[in-house]
Amino acid sequence: MPRIYSGVPATIAYVSRNAPRGSSPLLQAFPDWSYHDAGRGINNSCNGLTSVYRMKIDSCNRLWVLDSGIMTSLEDFRRICPPKIAIFDLSTDQIVRTVIFPRQVLRPNSLLTNLVIDESVQGTCDSAFVYITDTVAPGIIVYDSLRDRAWRVMHPSMFPDPDFSDTTVNGETITLMDGVVGLTHSPNLGVIYYQPLATNRIFSVPTAALRKGPPAELESLPVSLVGTKSSQGIALAVDRRDDTLFFSPITETSVATWNPVNNNQRLIAYDPEKLQFVADIRYVAADGSLWCISTRFQKFFRRTLNPSDSNLRILRIVDNNSVAPANNNAFFK
Repeated sequence: MPRIYSGVPATIAYVSRNAPRGSSPLLQAFPDWSYHDAGRGINNSCNGLTSVYRMKIDSCNRLWVLDSGIMTSLEDFRRICPPKIAIFDLSTDQIVRTVIFPRQVLRPNSLLTNLVIDESVQGTCDSAFVYITDTVAPGIIVYDSLRDRAWRVMHPSMFPDPDFSDTTVNGETITLMDGVVGLTHSPNLGVIYYQPLATNRIFSVPTAALRKGPPAELESLPVSLVGTKSSQGIALAVDRRDDTLFFSPITETSVATWNPVNNNQRLIAYDPEKLQFVADIRYVAADGSLWCISTRFQKFFRRTLNPSDSNLRILRIVDNNSVAPANNNAFFK
């Protein structure tokens, strides 16, 4: 729960698995309240968490928490602390490592919003590369966990397109010139997929090109255009079994798929009420389910939020291939 406005007491929270379905359970601060002083008006020493947009769990049961260090990003964009990654051991809920980014990979208005953990390189738990989106100063930061090194790559495709700065959700339009934010990884194909918010396109870049180190001066990043969507979006995910790409076109309040190998498309879910502004998608191969977070962000942005409504939802969607194929390219071209 990033602190885009004031009044967010905890930037990471959890709910009990025993909470009744459809209920609105109380959120519990993770790992405890001592990490969330910044949101409670208490002096923040930067040992805690300032504003977290996303986090990921690796194969070693560690939670990688990307802390932007920015408070009230939609009000006054206050940098309280340097951006960092805090790595928690989920067996103890204790921080086992903290990554502070060097100044040369950051910009004055950097806002780090998303991360992907690439564990395709064999080795120890630390033999991973992490790819991180900088949304306001568009670029991708690459972190080599084993060598504790970071570098920055940039490409015009990571910048917002002014023609797609207006996003309409359920009749409400907001203007956001956000750069690269959507991010996911296909280990089988050896690429990451990414998209700015202000665009209708998805791009890819080989992970080998990202992992090789800082780019030489004037070196061009080998970016490919994957395809064009029906509207803007943030959330991306990959089914690692067959490399199907999941995405959520915001205006269509839906979740759809595209397979880059056979070009098949399908509409997985459509719900104008529950799928407003899907901010993240996670695919679980064990049962073929999708976990989505829908946010109604357009209402937060326009200050039209009704606190009596269900505005934030965690949704589980079972992909049973029962939805009709979308071979008419309604969502992706």
